[in-house]
Amino acid sequence: MTVIALLLFALVASAVAHDAVHPKDLQVEHRSIEGRITNGYEATEGKVPYIVGISFNSNGRWWWCGGSIISNTWVLTAAHCTSDADEASLYYGATNYEQAAFRHTVSSAAFIRYPEYRGLDHDISLIRTPHVDFYNLVDKVELPSLDERYNSFDSYLALASGWGAIYDGSNVVEDLRCVDVEVIPLSQCQAYYGTETASENTICVDTPDGKSTCQGDSGGPLVTHDGGKLIGVTSFVSIYGCQSGAPAGFTRVTKYLEWIKEETGVFY
Repeated sequence: MTVIALLLFALVASAVAHDAVHPKDLQVEHRSIEGRITNGYEATEGKVPYIVGISFNSNGRWWWCGGSIISNTWVLTAAHCTSDADEASLYYGATNYEQAAFRHTVSSAAFIRYPEYRGLDHDISLIRTPHVDFYNLVDKVELPSLDERYNSFDSYLALASGWGAIYDGSNVVEDLRCVDVEVIPLSQCQAYYGTETASENTICVDTPDGKSTCQGDSGGPLVTHDGGKLIGVTSFVSIYGCQSGAPAGFTRVTKYLEWIKEETGVFY
C-alpha cells in the first residue's frame, strides 16, 4: 500500500470513529453466562493460574466477568464489572468454571473502583479477597514494574483468557479458553475508535481471523508472553461483534500502578 493510500485510510478512519461496547453488554441470544474467547484454544490445567472467574449479583440479576490475582488478598478486574453489583463470587483454580478448586464470596464493600471511572475510560477495579494460598493451580500474576510505566508494549505478544462461547451467537461453553494476540500502537486503535474511546489509558490488540475477547471476558487478563506481566484488563470490543476484525481494547495497567500500590501495597 502506498504512503498516500495509508494517509487517506487514516484520515477516513479518524473522521468516522466506530462505536465500542463493554464485552459483557453485547446483545446475544444466550445470556446465562456471558463468556467467550472467540477462535481461541482450550487452556490446559495450570496454564493460567492467575485468572479467576467472577459471578456478580445485583438483586437477582447476575453477570460473569474475569479477574486477575495480583496478591494473596487482591484481584484486579474491570470497573464496569463491579459497577452496581451487590456481591461477587470468585472461582479459583478452574479450567471448567463448574469445577473450581475453591470459591470465595465477597460483598460490594470489598470493591475499590478507580474514582475517575466513566464509560469506557479508567475501566479498572480492585476486589479485596480472603487470603488465598498459592500453588500450581492458583497463583498471582506480576504487574509491570514502576520503571515500565512508560512502556507502550507495542508489538508484544500476549495471552488473553476467559470462559465461554467460541464464536458470535454460539451457545456458551464451560471451559477456560485462551487466545494469543499482538499489541498494536495506540494510534492504530484510535484510528478506528477515536481518541475518546481509545484514550491514552487504553492498550489494544489486533484480532486477525476473529481471534478476540468477547462477552464475559470483561475484566480478564492480558499477559505478556515475555516475562508474564499483566499489562491489560479486558474492557471493550467493537459494537459490530467480537469477530468483526476490529481491535479489542483493554485498560492499560501501567497507567494505574501508583493507584494499585496506594490501595494494595502491591508493586514491583
